[in-house]
Amino acid sequence: MSSAVNTATPILYSFRRCPYAMRARMALFYAGCALDIREVSLKEKPPHMLACSPKGTVPVLICEGGRVIDESLGIMRWALALNDPDDWLLANDPQAQRDIGALIEENDHVFKRHLDHYKYAVRHPEHSQEHYRDLGAVFLQTLEERLQQRTFLTAEHVTLADIALAPFVRQFCYVDPDWFWQSPYPRLRAWLQRFLESALFMSVMTKPLLGR
Repeated sequence: MSSAVNTATPILYSFRRCPYAMRARMALFYAGCALDIREVSLKEKPPHMLACSPKGTVPVLICEGGRVIDESLGIMRWALALNDPDDWLLANDPQAQRDIGALIEENDHVFKRHLDHYKYAVRHPEHSQEHYRDLGAVFLQTLEERLQQRTFLTAEHVTLADIALAPFVRQFCYVDPDWFWQSPYPRLRAWLQRFLESALFMSVMTKPLLGR
């Protein structure tokens, strides 16, 4: 995080297909935040975005008053601190909060690495694409087992965990959809299908204009 010029309406620099940006947009939309969403061309990143967040990755949120949040999970928690009508944070359940944190940690630091190797297997010729898929499928099995116990990952309603993880499971699915939709994870497949058909997801996947 850093500081930036004051802005009357929060600015979100985003990239439509980025899973980190997806989950940030969903939390902001759910919380009812008014936003100036600026779609980024990864080949020509806006100078203002780079001035605010030199690392050059999306999402980047520039809040009223100039505060900059350039991590997706930080943006999600910022939005939910403003408004969380359906209790995505499970505010009165500390154990569930730790559970959510552990799931997101594994997704972001273990599953994401296997996902990248699976998706871009040609860049990692040390092993076959199927090998990388099998490594990622360990996490899919973990999620499947959770969904055998409840409707969503940590509760009987959507929580931060579901929204934080679903864009990455979606990306894993789209590497080889035929494999995924016939995979031995029926509960996970149904969970992802509900997510893809949800009004929340569809609302944040419209194509905005490129940012300034």
